[in-house]
Order: sequence, then structure tokens, then C-alpha cells
Amino acid sequence: MIEITRYTLEEVTDAIIQNLDQGIESVGFVTPTHFTPHVKAIISRLNDCGYKPITVYNTNGYDKAEVLESFEGLIDVYLPDFKYFDPILAKRYSDAQDYPEMAKRSILEMFRQKGNTVVLNDNGRAVTGMIIRHLVLPGQVKDSISILQWIASELSSSVSISLMSQYYPTVCVASDPVLGRTLLAEEYQEVLEAMEDLGFNKGWIQNHESANEYNPDFTFDHPFENKGH
Repeated sequence: MIEITRYTLEEVTDAIIQNLDQGIESVGFVTPTHFTPHVKAIISRLNDCGYKPITVYNTNGYDKAEVLESFEGLIDVYLPDFKYFDPILAKRYSDAQDYPEMAKRSILEMFRQKGNTVVLNDNGRAVTGMIIRHLVLPGQVKDSISILQWIASELSSSVSISLMSQYYPTVCVASDPVLGRTLLAEEYQEVLEAMEDLGFNKGWIQNHESANEYNPDFTFDHPFENKGH
């Protein structure tokens, strides 16, 4: 039997406040759509207690636009993924054929709220805006370029993009003819060149070797701290 631990709103926000009092600047909510009432309640109580942290909505992009509309004025930074442009690919890899259209609508709504500009504070942390993340997958250069073309056409080439090369195959996909290998340097370079040709000049890119740098070792109690040891 799974033991469920329940927390009150006060317990949750008090724990957050302890971290804020230690100098933490932001509160992040990860793929939180199904906890919308809870997120709003947490932000409201923090504000009532005199705390105005940077609020970050960290999502896979599979959100309802109407839910995002209800967060206007409450969320400072939107951090969505845009995983796939091709619905066939979305169905094959995530069993969500409607993912591309859902992601388009949700990102359009985030853009409506935040526009092009990401504002950073003195510590280099985003305090408001939207950053779109995209992980380039092996064998899917065309799909990645389609995503960039859509963003440039429907939003703006001034949007901040985090273009990632850190894909690594797990044992679950080791036998897959495409997902079973890492991203090739020339694949990532082709997407980078398309990104530059489309006029994108804000955001972040990675070294091709980043798959090794960001690959945690879950045999350790602290897999991210002990990587490589």
C-alpha cells in the first residue's frame, strides 16, 4: 500500500518561506496544470505573508491555453518545452498526437502575456518573460527546424530559445534504431545554423558533449552531485 502524506497550505508555504528567508529568489512550479488551484493558493498566501518571489511556470508545453489565461499576473517567468512539431512523432514518442497543437496554443498564450523580452536581475536570473526550450532529438533535424520556423513566423525571432543537445539514450531505448544513439554533432549544428538564419539571437545553446555533462548517475543517493565519481 502506498502511504500518502498530506500537507496543509500553511505547511507548504511555511516550508517555501524558510527557503526564501535563506536567499532563494524564486518559486518554481513544475508541470503544475493539474494543481492550478493549489498554485494560486500558494502564491496568494506568500503574497499575504509579505513575500513576492519570482514565480516560474516550468512546463512540458502540454497545457490548456484557458488555464494559462487564469495565471496572468501571477506568473513571472514561463519556461515551456516545445518538444515536437509533427503529430506523428508526438504520438510515437509521447503517445500524445495532439501535443503540437496544444503546445502551439499554450505558447501563444504565454507570449501574449510576456512578449519577447526576458528581463534578468543582477544575479543573471530571469525575473519576467518567456524562454522556450527545445531538445534536438537524433534523426529529427527537420522537426526541430519546423519548430523554430513556427516560432519565428507566429511569435518572433526575438523570443529567447534554449536549444539543447543533451539527449542521451537510456537502457529503455537502447535497441531503438534512432533513439538508441546520441545526437550527432552535425545534426545539432544544422539546427543551430537554421536558428541563426531565422534571426534568433537571444537564448542559450549547448556544447555537443553536454549529454555527458547532464547525465545523472541514479545509482547514487545524490545523482546530480555525484555524477562522474
